[in-house]
Amino acid sequence: MAVTDEAIEKIKGMIVSGALRPGDRLPKESELAAELGLSRNSLREAVRALSLIRILDVRQGDGTYVTSLDPQLLLEALSFVVDFHRDDTVLEFLAVRRILEPAATAMAASRISEQQLSALSAQLDKLGEAPSVEELVACDLEFHRGIVQSSGNSVLCSLLDGLSGPTTRARIWRGLTQEDAVSRTLHEHRAVLAALRDRDAEAARSWATVHIASVEQWLRSTL
Repeated sequence: MAVTDEAIEKIKGMIVSGALRPGDRLPKESELAAELGLSRNSLREAVRALSLIRILDVRQGDGTYVTSLDPQLLLEALSFVVDFHRDDTVLEFLAVRRILEPAATAMAASRISEQQLSALSAQLDKLGEAPSVEELVACDLEFHRGIVQSSGNSVLCSLLDGLSGPTTRARIWRGLTQEDAVSRTLHEHRAVLAALRDRDAEAARSWATVHIASVEQWLRSTL
């Protein structure tokens, strides 16, 4: 194992075991290096790597701290990684979204508030019947994010947020090339919203599946 990898594993071990907890400040570099049996250089590289993926927070002049380890913070790295996908793998991202998002939508059916339902409805009303592709995609992202957030599962929300990067490109491409894409998307959004208003989890799940599958099916036929 490379010395930097070893250093990362040792710091990870301290966090997983509870020796270091969210918000804790790490011991001074010289003390921690001696405690873990590491060189200061390998420790420094490990801290740099762990700060990039939001495990540690390096504060100049103050020290290094364990972050909150909140799922949303930790999964930010996912959206960075998925931006490097190849066009032929976007279908795989859509397939994962098709598995996760209908489940989140079904969960939201029993948890979403009337205020949140009204906000989603107002969002669709504001969009109108003939939005531009860019307006539609922006609304689509916010519409789905709002529903998933209402599921009450922060991990699921962060995962789906991270997966939206490559699928956004697919939605724009679809909107530019498929004649009925705009009207179909608006219809499917309204159907999802109606199912949520009725607190019908299975109908909400079904419409969310149809909505995502239609993009996936169209994209599969064009690649």
